[in-house]
Amino acid sequence: MMQGVFIAILTFSLGTAGAVPKYLCTYYDIVDYLNISSHDKLHAYILPKINLKQPVEVKMDFFLVAILSVVEKLQTVSFYFVLNLEWQNPFATWDPRDFCNISEIVLPMDTYWSPPVFIMERVNGQNPELNYMVLMHNGSFNSTRPYQVTLTCSLRILKFPFDTQTCNLSIASFLYPVTELVMKTRRTPAENMKDSQSFFLTDGEWKFTNLSIIEFTEMVDDKGFSVVTYVISMERRPTLYILNLILPTCALYLLDMAVLFGPSSLEEKINFQIAIILGSSMLAVILNNSLPTSSNKPPIIVLFFLGTFLLMIMAVLDTFFLLYQQRKSLRLDKALRSLQQGKTTPNTFHRGGLGHCPAHLLELRWVSSGQTVPRAV
Repeated sequence: MMQGVFIAILTFSLGTAGAVPKYLCTYYDIVDYLNISSHDKLHAYILPKINLKQPVEVKMDFFLVAILSVVEKLQTVSFYFVLNLEWQNPFATWDPRDFCNISEIVLPMDTYWSPPVFIMERVNGQNPELNYMVLMHNGSFNSTRPYQVTLTCSLRILKFPFDTQTCNLSIASFLYPVTELVMKTRRTPAENMKDSQSFFLTDGEWKFTNLSIIEFTEMVDDKGFSVVTYVISMERRPTLYILNLILPTCALYLLDMAVLFGPSSLEEKINFQIAIILGSSMLAVILNNSLPTSSNKPPIIVLFFLGTFLLMIMAVLDTFFLLYQQRKSLRLDKALRSLQQGKTTPNTFHRGGLGHCPAHLLELRWVSSGQTVPRAV
């Protein structure tokens, strides 16, 4: 009898070993069941994989939220975007039926292993403050984090301000080679573009026009690393530059031509033209503050400013030449008048008598009149 009771108790104990009681219906119970409440964080640093020959696959989504700034002088671009990562961890699973159908839980990022993200073009930025991730009952992790970063970008400003720029945002994980971790996109470029346009917040100088995706393997020290590059295309809205730079420059040039052919005196024209050149120089300074100091080819707008400036300088030189010719003609006219007055002076002395007339004046009168005049002895 006692042997039968002992066998029954042992059978019941073995049948219930490892089973979870049905009254566990809180998130704390799931944390205890997954053994992540202890101080041992070793599972947060080890790559979660069972098959060593199969790499961990990380799927990502990219949503561009805002283009914060584009600094042509420093060749940098600031973006605000959201990056969504999804991966599997076979060591973090549970049966929802044992926990009152709880199928997901929110945990801190340092609870389990998460993909280390490295942005290759990043020069500055803020670390994301949303350090939480969602864990599903099947071991699927989902992390959505916002990023505000400043990237280096090769800006081609030949057509400034009617230019279109293309900047790369490359996401990689250089801690694990491609045999250990593979990064892939979850959606097509068209879907990411559509979602980004729905989330896009800013309506400033730059217009977000296109988004393309390139997946490749970067070789570093004979090791391949998975890289996903998002190619962001944006177009500048030139209205502000047309109103502040191009139209005022054209207006100053037309005003300079109007002054050149106007009825005012040459001295007044020179004063007006110099004032117009100074105003054009101020616009050139504003343009210079926006453009980079090093560029293989000067922008077309710089050639436009240089051409109008040279035309204004030529107009001033033309006015100076006209002023010089006017002054020269006035001096010549004055000399001719004085010479003419000198020719008519001997006739006056002849009418008044020759007694006190000098000999050279008598000779001058004799020559001019063609008559014989007594020479002085």
